[in-house]
Amino acid sequence: MLGMLALAAPFAVLLWAMPVSSGGAIWDFSMGLGFGALALAALQFALTGRLRWITHPFGADIVYVTHRYLSWSAVVLMLAHFALLYVFHQPALGVLNPLEARWELTAGRVALLCFVGLIVSSEFRKRLHLRHEWWRALHLILAMLGMLAAIAHVLGVGNLTDTPQKRLLWLGVTLGFMAVLIHTHLIRPMWMARNGWRVIANTPERGDVHTLELAPEGQALKRWKPGQFAWLKVGRSPLSLVEHPFTISTAPETGSNLAFSIKPLGDHTEALVKTPVGTRAYVDGPYGAFSVDRAADADGFVMIAGGIGITPILSNLHALDARGDPRPVIVIYGSPTWETASFREELKAMKQRLNLTLVHVIDRPPDDWQGESGRIDRDLLLRHLPADTRHWPHLLCGPAPMLDALRRDLADLGVPLRHIDYEIFELV
Repeated sequence: MLGMLALAAPFAVLLWAMPVSSGGAIWDFSMGLGFGALALAALQFALTGRLRWITHPFGADIVYVTHRYLSWSAVVLMLAHFALLYVFHQPALGVLNPLEARWELTAGRVALLCFVGLIVSSEFRKRLHLRHEWWRALHLILAMLGMLAAIAHVLGVGNLTDTPQKRLLWLGVTLGFMAVLIHTHLIRPMWMARNGWRVIANTPERGDVHTLELAPEGQALKRWKPGQFAWLKVGRSPLSLVEHPFTISTAPETGSNLAFSIKPLGDHTEALVKTPVGTRAYVDGPYGAFSVDRAADADGFVMIAGGIGITPILSNLHALDARGDPRPVIVIYGSPTWETASFREELKAMKQRLNLTLVHVIDRPPDDWQGESGRIDRDLLLRHLPADTRHWPHLLCGPAPMLDALRRDLADLGVPLRHIDYEIFELV
């Protein structure tokens, strides 16, 4: 829907301001593709700007997945715009040599190269062995340079800037994306600098997980819900691009301190789990919509986790526990081994206080294991989810392949899609 609005709204302005004279069907189609590509490119700054009015209704993971596919769409439109002109209107492109070409045409080609570079560096980051912080810096530089070059191209060519209304449109696009950049990379870090946090505990857990507890040194986090996450910077400047999203594993009812349970999975997380007590930190949040609070009238809950995906489940359970909530909850938790099942003692203790059914599923169980083993599949779900749970909210968290299979299995069992909520641990 956002993509359609981004494409349609500027065209409405152009039509209202009277269209430019036609250069033929293919020419007009190519201009429309280029214009639509720039509209989608501008939208990406809003999608990645962590604007709560966008992330709150859908969840930040869905917004980032949308950003990924719309970015691909924008680049495809840009390539098609250039290809149609190259094949059918080559004289309009002039010479391709940037030393001889008109500046506005070179600007368009620079923009195209920047946006293609964004896609390639993002899709193949791991194969290119780009560290997360290097990729973030490269992503930001290419996005800014590409957008500025694209706007310069449009203004220089002049096909869509021949009236005051059209010039106002492009001024709005330029100011809009600059405002998002300033808010994201300057205003928000300045607020974070005045409201820092301090690491007061680093507790090792099962499965190589470490829980960092943070105490506020300024304004505490406000209006956060169980299951939400925040972007965490530890031991660095608030302007640093080195940050990662982690679930707040405690509940709002437990006080102003925050806990983040982190598993070292590469890049910066290897260093985070070794963070010494006393280190200064910065928190940007809360974000996300993976919360029992979104289903206040539910009769009960089904929660299914894989590996470190247990952390948002644990946060929601902590909230239900703190509130003395009597509603039934079924938790199915998959782990590689029994020894690496993080927080299993904590979950066992909560069974004494909550109406909680806990099902551990061990991929490689010990010889004396009496519980479920292997993977969480349709047959296992049938054994542990009674028919009257089909209308309960189903909260799923874990690796993307696991979630894809679970959504298919649950739908096959008759669970409506509107009752299936999930959080993907692969935002970046």
